Amino acid sequence: MEWFSLLLPLGYLTILTISLFTFSHLYRARQATRARSLLPWFPAHLTRDVYLTLLELQASPSSGVAIPDSILKAALLRRATADIHRVIALRAAKPALAQLLQRGGVGDELWARFTAAEQDMDAELRDVVAEANALAPSAPAPAPQQQPQQQGQQLGWGQTIFQSAGECAHNELLRAKLAEMEASRKGEVEAWVRRRESVREGFMRELEADAEAAPRKGASSSEEDGVIVEGGGPAAAVAGQDGGEVGGGGGGASTTPNSKRKGRK
Repeated sequence: MEWFSLLLPLGYLTILTISLFTFSHLYRARQATRARSLLPWFPAHLTRDVYLTLLELQASPSSGVAIPDSILKAALLRRATADIHRVIALRAAKPALAQLLQRGGVGDELWARFTAAEQDMDAELRDVVAEANALAPSAPAPAPQQQPQQQGQQLGWGQTIFQSAGECAHNELLRAKLAEMEASRKGEVEAWVRRRESVREGFMRELEADAEAAPRKGASSSEEDGVIVEGGGPAAAVAGQDGGEVGGGGGGASTTPNSKRKGRK
């Protein structure tokens, strides 16, 4: 009875452990299947595929192709530059996506895709650093009396590859912006020419209107300057007085011959 009483709890614990192990295994398998079924956040990594292809060609003795280290370093730098662009995109999208997830604007599937993309990117960055250190291994630690610039040169390429990749990414963004400005320059020039012509036509219309209005304004001003003198008034009175004086003088001159004529008779 004592062994039976001990076997019962042990059997229960064994069954419970097996159940938990089975549930954990099935849950992980389901999560892995779900993760594989999720659409990738980014498209295919072409620069990584190119670098891995070059490594396979170099490692394969049957290919007979000797890949220089400079080509491998350039391909790895292009791969790191593409990783920089993807890291920037993830950092820019994470706050907005987290806020939408809290508000219920997006589902858990989209967040799972984003989380998987972050994990893949972390593994990719570590892989790039390891490949850079393999192509340009780090030298022994420099002496303390050496200059800081020489100390930076002694470090492995994995410590500085992403700095160079960041500069390349910034240069690519600048070139893309310049290309966009150059593409839009033609349309902006045409719009500016049309605007200039419209402004010029407006000025010409105003000048023509001013030129047409100038003779009319001159004629109206000449008509306003003319004074019409009517009969009567002070001017007429003064003219009458002058005429009377002149008439009186004439009358005296005329009466004298008449009187002479009368005297002769």
